[in-house]
Amino acid sequence: MNAYVGLISMLIIATLFVCVMIGVNLIFSPNRKNLSKHQSYECGIEPTPQPVGGGRFPVKYYIVAMLFIVFDIEIVFLYPWAVSFNRFAALGVFAVVEMALFIAAVFVSYIYVYRRRGLDWD
Repeated sequence: MNAYVGLISMLIIATLFVCVMIGVNLIFSPNRKNLSKHQSYECGIEPTPQPVGGGRFPVKYYIVAMLFIVFDIEIVFLYPWAVSFNRFAALGVFAVVEMALFIAAVFVSYIYVYRRRGLDWD
């Protein structure tokens, strides 16, 4: 139990700090309610009127989102392999060939998307 005393005391101190800061904010902060504080913030641009139920997103938005997921997953697989490559000396040529095939497959898909103008936002 002695090993957890420091952790528990830090959690208690952090909780007390958060509660005190929220209390100080509620007591001393000015409370001026107006209509603009209840609207969503859009970087200083006046919000555009949206139809009831929300607006439609362009298809390009979804294409870019899917491309981001594909290339993000490539990095998720590639980075740990590159970091721990020296530890897997037993894999040798097999690991290098498999990763080269994986990178080639993603690169071919990137070329396909580029030629189909999937990365052009206009």
